[in-house]
Amino acid sequence: MQPFIKVIFLIITFGAFIGAISSCLPADVTATPVINDSDLDEWQLKRLSVSQLEQRIATIDRQLRSLAKPSFRTGVAAVGYRSQEQSIQATTDWIQVTLNKPAIIDQVVLVPTIWRDSLLGFQADAFPLEFCVRIGDGADEDGEIVGRYGAKDRLLPRVAPVVVSFPARKASWARIEVNTLSPRGWDGAFLLQLSEILIFSGHVNVALRQAVETSSNFGFDHSPWDSEYLVDGFVPYLMDASQGRPSLAFVSEISRDRMVSLTIDLGKPEWISEVRLHATDVSDTAPQSQPENFGIPSQLVIKGANLPDFSDGVRLVEHTSGSPYDSGPILTTRFSKTCCRYVQLEIVNPFVVPEGMVRRTGAWLGFAEIEILASGQNVALNKNVKANTVFIRAQKGRLLSSLTDGRNMLGKILPTRQWLSELATRHDLEKERPRVAAELSSRYRQQKANLIRMSWLAGLLILIVICTILVERITRRRAVLQTRERIAADLHDELGANLHAIALLGDLAQAATDSPDRVKNMLQRSRALTERSGEALRYCSNMLVSDGLFGDLEENMRRCADHVTADLDHELTLESAGVDMEVKPRVRVDLFLFYKECLTNILRHAHATKVTTVLRFDGNHLYLTVTDNGCGLNQSRSNRVPKSLRRRARLLSARVSATDVVDGGTKVELKLRTRYFGLQSRKSINVAEYPHHDDRR
Repeated sequence: MQPFIKVIFLIITFGAFIGAISSCLPADVTATPVINDSDLDEWQLKRLSVSQLEQRIATIDRQLRSLAKPSFRTGVAAVGYRSQEQSIQATTDWIQVTLNKPAIIDQVVLVPTIWRDSLLGFQADAFPLEFCVRIGDGADEDGEIVGRYGAKDRLLPRVAPVVVSFPARKASWARIEVNTLSPRGWDGAFLLQLSEILIFSGHVNVALRQAVETSSNFGFDHSPWDSEYLVDGFVPYLMDASQGRPSLAFVSEISRDRMVSLTIDLGKPEWISEVRLHATDVSDTAPQSQPENFGIPSQLVIKGANLPDFSDGVRLVEHTSGSPYDSGPILTTRFSKTCCRYVQLEIVNPFVVPEGMVRRTGAWLGFAEIEILASGQNVALNKNVKANTVFIRAQKGRLLSSLTDGRNMLGKILPTRQWLSELATRHDLEKERPRVAAELSSRYRQQKANLIRMSWLAGLLILIVICTILVERITRRRAVLQTRERIAADLHDELGANLHAIALLGDLAQAATDSPDRVKNMLQRSRALTERSGEALRYCSNMLVSDGLFGDLEENMRRCADHVTADLDHELTLESAGVDMEVKPRVRVDLFLFYKECLTNILRHAHATKVTTVLRFDGNHLYLTVTDNGCGLNQSRSNRVPKSLRRRARLLSARVSATDVVDGGTKVELKLRTRYFGLQSRKSINVAEYPHHDDRR
């Protein structure tokens, strides 16, 4: 196989291999997108590589382990707001929360109402499909839209709150404008339902117990549905952070005859504006063994002072609970900012266990945590708590110190804004993870299929290489055998001619017995022919049993010249300029036969007396020049190179030319390329051993 064919074959093989590998890569790896923590759309997923998808899965799992989980409340409580039913889905509804004074706000949180779907479990119920959030200040009715959502945002299904964040703006009202309603779960009626609306100024929910206006309201007396429940501070979740150690709530039976109070020393005066009371987690079973408001007083007064005896005390806020709808897991009370060091909770009407509850009778007091907030920060954390009485039946492990340890039965207690934001982030990540996992699985399947195809392709390429090598060997052997047969035929013709001549000389010698001189001459000629035939026979035998043909090209060319041009003056020059000449055996054979054909043509047609041969090699090309001093070329022929030489040059894939010599005669020059793309045959003859050989006859 020619070197350039080998190179082309290698290029095709390499290209097929690279093509198979590239099929395993993503469609576009030139522009790698940056992975953000936000939800990725389908186009972004398609552009990520396998390693980036794996990294994204690991990042999502790591974040999910650190985010709050949506644990749902049980028992009886206010549900939220419900609008009037509408006949069509594309109906405009609105809810507006008006603040008692303007505030710098930067986030609005919408908490959906939750219902239990028989197939999907807990789901948001009648949450709007298309809506916008608009804020404004004063009498500005148009305000500014800070968030717009539609079907393409894929908010549903969900149980987590929707967090609308925006650059801080001064506003005195916020309005939710709904354009498309969603059906209610149990009957498919179109209406609007929300559990809570929170408006944050930093970490403070400024919407707490503010005025609410709606386009329609389903509420009635003693109903769990009313617009005022949108800002009561109660959400359908339990505080369940995925961090921190659990803590048992403080619970104890108290006396009905004496007013019980709890006093917290903040350590220094603080400007406080909010107190959050966390209900006791007295049961971790389902269903619970105690009501949700167990231990929460139906009436309490919160006072503040800078002196421990409360001689300078002021009433901060009073809370009264008239129904189960007025309490929840986190009871938040707000008041005007007041500077005080001591905060006291006076239990006016304690929680009384209903009749018929086993082992629970009388009045009970209990909280999981008491938070006192200054600018949204809990300044009561790990502060000292004292009671004005000895508790009748304080349970084991439920200490007063647990009221300010910052933990509940599920772990760490988070700021409300952080808690709701984590729930929203968890929803986004849990919605994104299956899509990323599906894309990653698709990539794995594609890679597996590509690997199978590559395995078959590799096997096919190996088979092609093996077959190519075998075919090349068979072809080379066949060429060697054919060449040997051709040379053997030439030698056979030569031996036949010599034997025929010997026979004729024998007949002539037998007829000339009366002339001893003639007989002697004929016998000498017969002996010469016999020696010549024997030498040819030995050469033929050695060649047929040798591993290669014309391994020593220079020696065979010299021998051929001595044989063919025995009666001519011949000069053979070999020039290699110190470069190793590597020529395949088949090329050596064809080159030798070309040279022999040149000498034969000179002997038959040129009528020359002198022949000069130059064999030159420069590293990339081999030049063979044969010059005689004969009669020259036929000027009338269009192609001056004889057909026999053209045919043998074509077999060599070489160029041949024939020109006249100035002093008379012909010069035949053969140009053979031995290197292709900088490569050459491995099976070679080393002519560097003869850097300059000059053989003159």
